[in-house]
Amino acid sequence: MLVYEMKLEGQKVQYERLDEAIRTGSFVRNSIIKAWMDGQVKSRNDAYKYCKVLADNPNFPWAKKLNSMARQAHAERAWAAIERFYKNCKAKVPGKKGYPKFKKYQVRASVEYKTSGWKLSEDRRYLVLTDKFEAGTFKLWGSRDLHYYQLKQIKRVRIIRRHDGYYAQFLIDHTREEKKELTGKQTGLDVGLNHFYTDSEGNQVDNPRFFRKDERQIKKLQKRLSRTKKGSKNRIKARNRLGRAHLKVSRRRNDWACIAAQHVIRSNDLVAIENLKVRNMVKNHHLAKSINDAAWYKFREWLEYFGRIYGVPVIAVEPFNTSQNCSNCGKKVSKTLSTRTHRCPHCGYEADRDENAAINILQSALKQLSTTPGRGESNISGETGLCLDGETQYR
Repeated sequence: MLVYEMKLEGQKVQYERLDEAIRTGSFVRNSIIKAWMDGQVKSRNDAYKYCKVLADNPNFPWAKKLNSMARQAHAERAWAAIERFYKNCKAKVPGKKGYPKFKKYQVRASVEYKTSGWKLSEDRRYLVLTDKFEAGTFKLWGSRDLHYYQLKQIKRVRIIRRHDGYYAQFLIDHTREEKKELTGKQTGLDVGLNHFYTDSEGNQVDNPRFFRKDERQIKKLQKRLSRTKKGSKNRIKARNRLGRAHLKVSRRRNDWACIAAQHVIRSNDLVAIENLKVRNMVKNHHLAKSINDAAWYKFREWLEYFGRIYGVPVIAVEPFNTSQNCSNCGKKVSKTLSTRTHRCPHCGYEADRDENAAINILQSALKQLSTTPGRGESNISGETGLCLDGETQYR
């Protein structure tokens, strides 16, 4: 599945109608969550049926304006949250299980259409929304050419509102495959904060630290936002300026992770990484900002994505004693985080701490590969998946 994104150009009245459609989609999702809490919805089919109940209810005339398939798409979002909660409870996940919550208003939101409620012009440069909100025709700005795909391959169209405007995402039923020549190289990657990653050959890539570079400007914008009066137009303007600053950092970070991951995949025939639990690591308040700025998980998603495209195995190993064990003799050499050089008293092997860990990661992956008949596939689909930005180019 490919996701192409283009920016929408329209008039202020059209944007207001898009806001109504987005708000209605959230209403449908929240209503189904409430019906599930009350015991009225017990399955996915019940969620679909409840969409018709909302549309026929005279107290909610706006629900009928939204396309029927769009209501179903938001019902699927609600049921996905419910299923995720059931799955976590069944697996006895420690801590919070992710009980479904109501979606509150936020600038970044979306409404999703399936195969109806929209149409493209013949030149594929204009998008027309045909539901009863009558948002009308929008011009599409982007470098992607939709002529390469048939209309029946476009399975969904998602309208997303961000701080810098409105975007249309086209979910295309197409499997991307790329040819790659064998290099005869295998590498293990150890990610860190001093260097973004160190491979098993000792090569190091600097951490770009995009947020740290713009942190001073972001703090100024946060102060300006805090000084404005709640509910005022100046507060809305200040919030949008702050949101655009964060959006700029996010896009730069994602683009950098995409390029770095593609370079690693095209340069090797096997890539080994650590299966880090980033969600648990950011609970350390001293390192949370730096860990989030490094975007290790986004980098791993891109590695797995390009690994499937180029046919390169990406193996995740457990990060147990990868920094403590000696990669030469296998003996454990305890060291603190401040110790950046590995010196083994048993065999005399000396190397950079991260390089030693990267070699251990590669060795563990090779052992895992020799004992496992296959490797699992990762799920990178969804609204916040990496493809949504990776397949996007603007002009």
